[in-house]
Amino acid sequence: MRTRLRDAIYSRYAKRLSGQLAGRPRPRHIGFVVDGNRRWAKSVGLSTVDGHRAGAEKIKTLLRWCDEQGIRHVTLYLLSTENLNRGPEELKPLMEIIEGVVNDLAADGNPWPVEIIGTLDMLPGDMARNLKTAAARTQGRRSGAQVNAAIGYGGRQEIVDAVRSLMLEHAATGRGMRELAEEVNPALISEHLYTQAQPDPEIIIRTSGEQRISGFLLWQSAEADLHFADCYWPALRYVDFLRALRSFADRRQVAGRFPSLGSIH
Repeated sequence: MRTRLRDAIYSRYAKRLSGQLAGRPRPRHIGFVVDGNRRWAKSVGLSTVDGHRAGAEKIKTLLRWCDEQGIRHVTLYLLSTENLNRGPEELKPLMEIIEGVVNDLAADGNPWPVEIIGTLDMLPGDMARNLKTAAARTQGRRSGAQVNAAIGYGGRQEIVDAVRSLMLEHAATGRGMRELAEEVNPALISEHLYTQAQPDPEIIIRTSGEQRISGFLLWQSAEADLHFADCYWPALRYVDFLRALRSFADRRQVAGRFPSLGSIH
C-alpha cells in the first residue's frame, strides 16, 4: 500500500513538472557529468564495479528521456584522462563496462547515432578500435539524439588538439604563421573541436552534488547553464531530469526579459 501511494505521488509530480514545461524552451544540447557511481554503490552496500554497472544501465533510460523531451544532442562524460590514473583493479572493469555501453547503444534497433570524443590513443589499442567500429555502425541514424561519448576526455587536451589541428591544416596550405595569427578566431577554433558542427551545450548537468565541471567541454560550455543534482548518477530520477529542464527554461526566460550587461549599449 505504501509503495503504491509513493508511486502515485511520484507519477502525479512528474506529470505536473511535464505540464510546467509545456511550450517552454528546451536545450538543443545537454552535457552530463555522470558522477557518483562509487559513492552510490557504497551507500547501498555494493562494490565499486557494481556501482559502475548501475551507472551504465542508467544511460539508455536517460537517452529515452532526452528523446521524449526533444533534446537533439547529448554528451556523456564517461571517462576522463584523470580516470586513467586509477588502479588496474578498478580501471580494467570500468573500461570493459564503458565499452559495453557503447556496443549496447550501437546495437541494431537503437535510434541513437554515437560519436566517440576524447584522446583515444591513450586507451588500450583493442578498446579504441572497438569503440570506433561500434560508433561507425550507428552513422546514418536520425530518429534519436546524437550521443557523444566522452572517453579518455580532457577539456584542456581538446583545446590543444583543436589548435594543433588548425595549425597543421594551415601549414598544409604553405602559408606562414603570421597569416594564421591574423585569421584565427573563436569560430575557427570551434571548427576543430571534437564536437565540430554541433551546437554548443546549453546546459551542463552534474550528479552527485559536486559543484564543478572537472574540465568537461571547457570551450563549448562558456555560455552554458550549470545544474548540480544532489543525487548520485545511478539514482537519477525522471523528476530530477525534469527539474533541470525547468531550471533551464526559467533561466532562459529571465535572460530574455533582462538582457546581460554585455548587450546594453
